[in-house]
Amino acid sequence: MNQCETCAYYSYDEDWEEYVCEANLDEDEYVRMLQYKECPYYRDGDEYKIARKQ
Repeated sequence: MNQCETCAYYSYDEDWEEYVCEANLDEDEYVRMLQYKECPYYRDGDEYKIARKQ
């Protein structure tokens, strides 16, 4: 899923030594995400996106 790489909830976990999603998904939301390839909690992690438009 390429969308995860730009999400604000996608961060590196030092204990697991890999990137993980920190969004709280319940079971239904997780299944929906897998079926439709669309996360209900996706938030663009690009903090400078708005500044570039000005």
